[in-house]
Amino acid sequence: MAEPDAARPALSRRRRATFAAGLNACSQPTDGRSAADGLIPGIGGFSAADGGSLAETSKSERKKRREDLGETLSCHKTQESLLSSASGYSNYRGILNWCVVMLVLSNARLFLENLLKYGVLVDPIQVISLFLKDPYSWPAACLVIVSNMFILVALYTERHLSKGSFSERVGFLVHCINLAVMLTFPAAVVLLVPSMTPVGGAFVLGTYTILFLKLYSYKDVNLWCRELSTMKAKKLARSLSCPSPQHFRSVSKVCYPGNLTLRDMYYFVSAPTLCYELNFPRSPKIRMSFLMRRLFEMLFFTQLFVCLTQQWIIPIIQSSMKPLEDMDLSRMTERLLRLAVPNHLLWLMFFYWFFHSSMNFTAELLRFGDRQFYKDWWNSETVTYFWQNWNIPVHKWCLRHFYKPLLRRGFSKMVSQSAVFFLSAFFHEYLVSVPLRMFRFWAFCGMMAQLPLAWFVGRFLRGNYGNAAVWISIIIGQPFAVLMYVHDYYVLHYRHEAN
Repeated sequence: MAEPDAARPALSRRRRATFAAGLNACSQPTDGRSAADGLIPGIGGFSAADGGSLAETSKSERKKRREDLGETLSCHKTQESLLSSASGYSNYRGILNWCVVMLVLSNARLFLENLLKYGVLVDPIQVISLFLKDPYSWPAACLVIVSNMFILVALYTERHLSKGSFSERVGFLVHCINLAVMLTFPAAVVLLVPSMTPVGGAFVLGTYTILFLKLYSYKDVNLWCRELSTMKAKKLARSLSCPSPQHFRSVSKVCYPGNLTLRDMYYFVSAPTLCYELNFPRSPKIRMSFLMRRLFEMLFFTQLFVCLTQQWIIPIIQSSMKPLEDMDLSRMTERLLRLAVPNHLLWLMFFYWFFHSSMNFTAELLRFGDRQFYKDWWNSETVTYFWQNWNIPVHKWCLRHFYKPLLRRGFSKMVSQSAVFFLSAFFHEYLVSVPLRMFRFWAFCGMMAQLPLAWFVGRFLRGNYGNAAVWISIIIGQPFAVLMYVHDYYVLHYRHEAN
């Protein structure tokens, strides 16, 4: 047992010698300085700077570990509520779906209540009486056929102007007479022919109004072409408005006066636009699947429109006559609010049926390339933005043929904008009062009221508040005008007949 004990000092001495040698090797300077330079006794060869650096590193690591531990244990941070505008959150799809579900449920309740109270009122045969009183008299269809005469007068006037047979003054006079008769002649027939129904009259006057705007544009564009030719300007060169079948894949261009043909004229009259061009953008082919979808939508929404009008709108209007006669403001307000929802629903359906389904159907059939018939009017934050974007064909016509010419003549923007609203108010009243055979100017006043409303919304309301104001003016303004016209029509016709 003595041998192991005796060997321990020798082993300890060897271990100390090895450790000392290691320390001495580590402490050798690399630049030739002595080993004692910069050393602190008892530290084993580490410099003072190295010791401070290790201490600071250790402190920073401990601090970082404490911070990491605090973040791991924390559950709060600085942030905004989602419904706050400062949060930047914008995904409200779930709320939109909820609104749609609530809208469907609430209207389903109203629909069931209507069925239980009135029964089934839908009668497709009754719709025919809206267009015809006498099955052997078709005044509306005859007026539509007669409109071809005004088209031919405009075309042959432009042909004579291009040849120099007419002076510019004579041609302008012929165009003015042609356009003036286009507005007065159908209105006189609607007012004087007893067999003309209000719906048939509105259809005829709408057709003539569209044709009036088209021929006015036709006159202006051809005048501009003659002025450019006189000034020896660069000739217009665009794709054919209505090329013959052999030119469908060609890049043929037509220049003035090569556009003055029957084919070109009737293509423009049929195209879903009010602004004439020598050559329109054309789509490469007719997509039959797209065409059939639009046709199905047209038929479906036509039937739905008729059904909702007979089942929902007419009973509300009939129940509103008594409060209007008695001038009961509380009941009138209640009827107005009851009418607002179905009237607005029908207006939205009409917008989709006309501006999306019908106009896209016509454009696809004619391979008309420009399909921008509306923009995002539902995001309107001002009244002006709404009127500029919900009906692009009319807006383009007003901008091109009315607003800008007024500016070029020296009128201010405010005066020019007011003139545009005045023209729109005139045609709104023309399309309503003449078919109803009474002049109350509710539509005219409603359109002119858009001017102060546009100023107020643009001046005091912004963002979502402006958008809400636009929606309220659409939802409430239209049923108010509808009630006024229906009440006056009822008093003028049915109550006098009862007496």
